[in-house]
Amino acid sequence: MSSHPTPYTSGLAALEARLRQDFSWLGLPGKSWVPTRTAAGQEVLDTAIVGGGMAGLALAAALKHLGVQARIFDRAPTGFEGPWATTARMETLRSPKELTGPALGFGALTFRAWFEAQFGLAAWAALDKIPRLQWAEYLRWYRQVLELDVQNQQRVLAVTPRADGLVQLDLADDTQASRIYTVLARHAVLATGRDGLGGPWVPDWAHGLPRDRWGHSADLWDAKALAGKRVAVIGGGASAMDSAATALEAGATRVDLLVRRTELPRINKGKGAGSPGIAQGFWALPDDWKWRLRHYINVQQVPPPHGSTLRVSRFANAHFHIGTPVSGAVLRDDGALRLDTAKGPLASDFVIFCTGFRLDWSLRPEFAGFARAVRLWQDRYQALPGQEDAELAQSPDLGPLFEFQEKTPGTCPGLERIHCFCYPSALSHGAVAGDIPQISDGAKRLAQGLAGQLFSEDIATHFASMENYAEPELFGDEWTPAQFPAYEGEPK
Repeated sequence: MSSHPTPYTSGLAALEARLRQDFSWLGLPGKSWVPTRTAAGQEVLDTAIVGGGMAGLALAAALKHLGVQARIFDRAPTGFEGPWATTARMETLRSPKELTGPALGFGALTFRAWFEAQFGLAAWAALDKIPRLQWAEYLRWYRQVLELDVQNQQRVLAVTPRADGLVQLDLADDTQASRIYTVLARHAVLATGRDGLGGPWVPDWAHGLPRDRWGHSADLWDAKALAGKRVAVIGGGASAMDSAATALEAGATRVDLLVRRTELPRINKGKGAGSPGIAQGFWALPDDWKWRLRHYINVQQVPPPHGSTLRVSRFANAHFHIGTPVSGAVLRDDGALRLDTAKGPLASDFVIFCTGFRLDWSLRPEFAGFARAVRLWQDRYQALPGQEDAELAQSPDLGPLFEFQEKTPGTCPGLERIHCFCYPSALSHGAVAGDIPQISDGAKRLAQGLAGQLFSEDIATHFASMENYAEPELFGDEWTPAQFPAYEGEPK
């Protein structure tokens, strides 16, 4: 099915009317109740969210329903938040189409409702997986129908916790010649996705190659430029299959997939633990169990999707090399690249690294104001023998509201007002900050926690408001005072 079928606009309008009715019946969104605050004459936001992808939108919606102000800042142009319409290259999502995603428990807010309203029940029944670009369109509608406050083309230059209980965001407005300005908020949430506290990882030797001869799967490279070229894809996961297929479909003459593992994983072990229980209970597990679960998933790895792999193997000029790690590469005199692999040298014109992401604070200068103060799991937890895991060890050790915690108490006042609602939170909270199956659970839990904290911080103000509340329920004229009857005495 095309990702852009002709919509039945009236159907979508009817769905939006139903959603408005549902919200009206439930009294949503909630009325604003958090006292307004200023600092040196500047507005202070209840919550500032960095990142307008699925996680940022779901959290903003959950906060809005609770009557808490949330403003999103995203560096991308409107409608291109997240990877879906830019660096993602899969044909369809991996997740089953029935998952409700960021709908927050509202049937009329699901992808299925959005799809059926436009294309009908028969089209839904015929749909296998959700087309990637159609998911991007759904998220655009989600933002629009919920009237979320998203500021686009805003680059975050610095996030700085302050001792006065505020978080300062320095931003560049790329819609106005990169105007620099400051935003203050009581809480800041980093909804920055898969590479939330770092970025794409490549081996050190990659940096010795000309930069125009390689890219990462997370880069926005031009597939058309690969026509007529030999392409080497390093990796065997989903992004490797998507990148290889994209190169083949663009006309690459040969694509070699170089997979370090001796065989591709075949079972997605993470599915074996998928349940409402893990969404609600992972964060409260003992440390040993948290580590054991996440380490097992890391070791087993997630297999590339069946369809994505077939998308590659249907090409006769696609070559799978299993058990073939790459140790280095150089530029030959004839202009080709020579890759040194465990099976010998390989000539290529372009290399695509599908080597994942790493938590690396040096890649995120906007977090330099607090990065060194953040407590990591390795600062307080020792893995059991045989379960050592560098990725997990470097994960931030987060509090119950996804908040960063100080490595050394007292060294970074206000750090706890910055919340990590992105992939690096997985060891502390599970997959509730980015994965489609659990994103509503994570968004609602964080939103409720933030609302509760905002209330407790302002309890004196709320108590004073209660004392000063003077709207009468009774006016004194609703009854006539009765004359008390005379006492007749007790019978003898």
